[in-house]
Amino acid sequence: MYKRVLSAALVLSCFGVWSPARADEGMWTFDAFPAAKVAAAYGFTPTPAFLDHVRASSLRIAGGCSASFVSSRGLVMTNHHCTLGCVSQLSTPAHNYVELGFYAKTEPEETKCPGFELDRLDAIEDVTKDVQGATAGKTGRALVDALQAKEGALALACGTSEAIRCDVVSLYHGGIFKLYHYKRYTDVRLAFAPEYAVGQFGGDPDNFNFPRFDYDCSFVRAYEDGKPAVTPEYLHWSKNGSKAGDLVFVSGNPGSTQRLLTVSELEYLRDVSFPRTLPNISELRGILERYQSESPEQLRQTKDLLFGLENGYKALFGREGALLDPAFFATKVAEERELRAEISRRPELAKTVGPAWDQLAAIEEKKKTLYYLTNYVAGGPNSASFRLARTLVRLPVEKAKPDAQRLPEFGEAKLVTLPQTLFARIPMYPGTEELELAFWAKKMREDLGTDDPFVKLVLGAKTPDVWAHDVVAGSTLGDPAVRKALYDGGAPAIAASTDTMIAFARTIDAASRAARKRYEDEVTGPESQFEEAIAKARFAVFGTTVYPDATFTARLSYGTVAGFVDGNGTTVPPYTTIAGLFARATGSEPYGLPPSWLAARSAIDPATAMNLSSTNDIIGGNSGSPLIDKNGDVVGLIFDGNIFSLGGAFGYEAAQNRAVAVDSRAILAGLRSVYHADRLVSEIAP
Repeated sequence: MYKRVLSAALVLSCFGVWSPARADEGMWTFDAFPAAKVAAAYGFTPTPAFLDHVRASSLRIAGGCSASFVSSRGLVMTNHHCTLGCVSQLSTPAHNYVELGFYAKTEPEETKCPGFELDRLDAIEDVTKDVQGATAGKTGRALVDALQAKEGALALACGTSEAIRCDVVSLYHGGIFKLYHYKRYTDVRLAFAPEYAVGQFGGDPDNFNFPRFDYDCSFVRAYEDGKPAVTPEYLHWSKNGSKAGDLVFVSGNPGSTQRLLTVSELEYLRDVSFPRTLPNISELRGILERYQSESPEQLRQTKDLLFGLENGYKALFGREGALLDPAFFATKVAEERELRAEISRRPELAKTVGPAWDQLAAIEEKKKTLYYLTNYVAGGPNSASFRLARTLVRLPVEKAKPDAQRLPEFGEAKLVTLPQTLFARIPMYPGTEELELAFWAKKMREDLGTDDPFVKLVLGAKTPDVWAHDVVAGSTLGDPAVRKALYDGGAPAIAASTDTMIAFARTIDAASRAARKRYEDEVTGPESQFEEAIAKARFAVFGTTVYPDATFTARLSYGTVAGFVDGNGTTVPPYTTIAGLFARATGSEPYGLPPSWLAARSAIDPATAMNLSSTNDIIGGNSGSPLIDKNGDVVGLIFDGNIFSLGGAFGYEAAQNRAVAVDSRAILAGLRSVYHADRLVSEIAP
């Protein structure tokens, strides 16, 4: 039903990547926001002062979420699922904050989140001429090296202290390059998180659906010099909330869209990437669920991991469904055909850009043959201890090179922030590490073959389970002091280390580097070259009337509070209520409310708005984004999209694509009546 209804809507409403955005479509950069278009449609003009205020009040959470300042003393609002990692890391068997929730009744009780970073975008600088000048005339490996060198040099010159982060951002697939200047907050402390049962009410069955009844909110605080950060730019709380039809904005950091990809690139995702990724996620999810059933402690240790797997699977499944829909894919083919026709009418553009689509198609064929090499040999296992080991092994090697010749993640500008990640006191659980490593090794052997040299290099004569147990049992990288000693000891310490995870990272490093280099030479470099050529041509035709694909950087979208008509023809109103939350509760997961909410039921107005839907164009990464009205006041907190938003990676569908938020009135009602968090209430809504 979802795919059939989605295709019909997309044929009618999904406008081409080659043409200017229409309706409420678009994840716009702050320096190219279509204020005049909003004014024409809604009678409200977002002024430069409005845009600057919203930008300065908004935050990015390193790792994949968004957030915002909601007080002058560094108080930050985001989603429960965006702080779930912190809550899990602070939990112990004796104090399980995931299940029981967390509230710091006093400021000294606010507890530091290990490795947590907030970034505030302070300035945007156009560096297109610098970057394109450095890469002009280069192809393949030379292009990759020149691009990395220039981006590293620009970031290094900009990042003058640990409190400043600078990233070169490629927009329009290389059509424009911007240098984003960020203020970093690395002392971030948990102030409030609800119980998992209400913070993730509805669980996987309700995920990417609406109506919703979820209290997916959390508060942390940014500190500087041991004191709450002074943040004069922050979002005020709306006194009355929103109503249907209101103009609303979402300020956040959408992670990644592929709306500007060519047809051949979309075919690669549809035919190669998704079919190989989704079964693996599903299989790992089943293994993890069985592992959780073995003990309450194993459940506690892996709850955050399972949430991520379930969310990722559903998102990718929806994207695959969109690309498998013949009607939708036909719109992408038509869009590309029309763009190529437009370019062909411009001789100078056609001469340089015309062959780029066919050249990209050839690269996508090459990419298919390198899929497993890239995934297993270049990538390695998705294990926390392995990622640390690889960083420690490569660090002294890369530091010995000139900055321009290093792997990008070891550029001088990146090394400023590296110790925060390396030495964070994040618990690593041996059982979970074994599970993830064994699964990776099994899939590697299955996909590469038992006789593959890399498989033999990793496993030797061991089974994946035995190998995973041995490599975890012989490692002490879970101890930050051990990592610090290896970091300080440099190359001699790494070479002499008998830690089994370090030894594993050393063993595969040469093969991994070679696979990475091959992929960059044969895919990344040429792909960037031809994507940039097409991007420049599109830009020459449409300029900034087309918004760039999402890149996990600051964007602003606009829309209205609105419901939709679902696949059964039923009109879905834009609001749910707290009465609906209690009516939906069954007492069993994932619809079991915690005792705090059951006890407070009579104290909460049942008509209070719980969740709401809007037409704002969002994607993964927008989790934790504030939903604000035209006064810049908080009326909600984005935490999800509906089922029709899952195709949003490839195109916006106006009729049914909806963003889903916790209503600001529900957030306050919970803080006041359930948690009696008067300290926070007086700070955000005095």
